[in-house]
Amino acid sequence: MRLAGKVAVVTGSARGIGRAIATRYAAEGACCVIADIDVAAAERTAGEIATRHGQGFALHLDVARQSAIDEMVQAVVARAGRIDILVNNAGVFDMGPMLEITRERWDRLFEVNVKGLFFMLQAVARHMVERGGGGKVINLASQAGRHGIAMVLDYCATKAAVVSITQSAALELIRHRINVNAISPGVVDTDLWVLVDQLFAKYQNLPLGEKKRQAGAAVPYGRMGVPEDLAGAAVFLASDDADYVVGQTLNVDGGNRLN
Repeated sequence: MRLAGKVAVVTGSARGIGRAIATRYAAEGACCVIADIDVAAAERTAGEIATRHGQGFALHLDVARQSAIDEMVQAVVARAGRIDILVNNAGVFDMGPMLEITRERWDRLFEVNVKGLFFMLQAVARHMVERGGGGKVINLASQAGRHGIAMVLDYCATKAAVVSITQSAALELIRHRINVNAISPGVVDTDLWVLVDQLFAKYQNLPLGEKKRQAGAAVPYGRMGVPEDLAGAAVFLASDDADYVVGQTLNVDGGNRLN
């Protein structure tokens, strides 16, 4: 087991990519904290992990509220003793024509995807520095942060910010043996893609399901990703094998984007 004895916090892990990562971490021996704004769904995921003889528990977390971040970190330390791994997965999506972007929509995306991610990283890094012994932080970026996409300007901007935050935080924290890296997924078949498909259908006058079909067909691997496709990379970046990997954003996207 590559993560035996580690305590991992995975934000937004009640479902989708976060759930797949948390489930795999538990299988690799970690005690996983299922931290999500939907605490009922988080409890179900924690229960499923327990039925597979893994370790984990659920906590409420709204990354848009600093008090919720601080309370969650304190609760994990009180219950599990420490945090060794943080996966910053919580995020939201929206899209529409650039000329129709409102300050409210812009602020909502940045509040969760950028500010929430950074202040979660900061709170856990502060704990790791005070405790000593290092740690691992994995941020979820996106191929949308690697290139522009028409009508997805504000979401793309948030994910580009995640890549930049990862690089700067990594350079500052590695002296404490805290490795900060990121994963950049491509198109992944999760509940979020129901919304993505609906919005593209609305703005591009497409039948429902057509954008999803097009996105999957365009992947060099031959299909859309599934959440479990991201779990192996997340295990690697959280393990001792990644001790010399610093500030990188790893594309896990079936070949959609090449460095």
